[in-house]
Amino acid sequence: MPTFVPRNRKAQHLKNAGGLNRHPERVRAPWFQSEGFFDARDLVQVKYEMLRQVRIEGAEKSEAAALFGVSRPTFYQAEADFARAGLSGLIPKPRGPKGAHKLTPEVMRFIQGKIVEEEPPGARALARLIQTELGVSVHPRSIERALARKKKR
Repeated sequence: MPTFVPRNRKAQHLKNAGGLNRHPERVRAPWFQSEGFFDARDLVQVKYEMLRQVRIEGAEKSEAAALFGVSRPTFYQAEADFARAGLSGLIPKPRGPKGAHKLTPEVMRFIQGKIVEEEPPGARALARLIQTELGVSVHPRSIERALARKKKR
């Protein structure tokens, strides 16, 4: 008999890994309703079973999307991700910017030019100068992190 990880530990692990389904209550597939192998909180499992329902069971894409509690665009994205990368393609990607996208080489040169002065300005002052002179809004904490990364190298 297989052993299962306790539900609260599994949910925490899924959350940490980015695979926690934020709306498990929307999954209406009957096999996800009971405790056991199928877990509506596991987003990768939900997406895989949704795709399987269409490919193997012959369900309509819109019906499968509704049954598994996702939108049709989400279904099509999951389908494309699975076709591109298999099961690993269904693992959610981190949201938001993927780096200091406002700190372009031009902005970093500007910052470097200001911090070599005798009295280098702080991050807040640098942020104001960047906004005034370059027209780019950068958070002071982003500047602090960029300078720390540069110092670390």
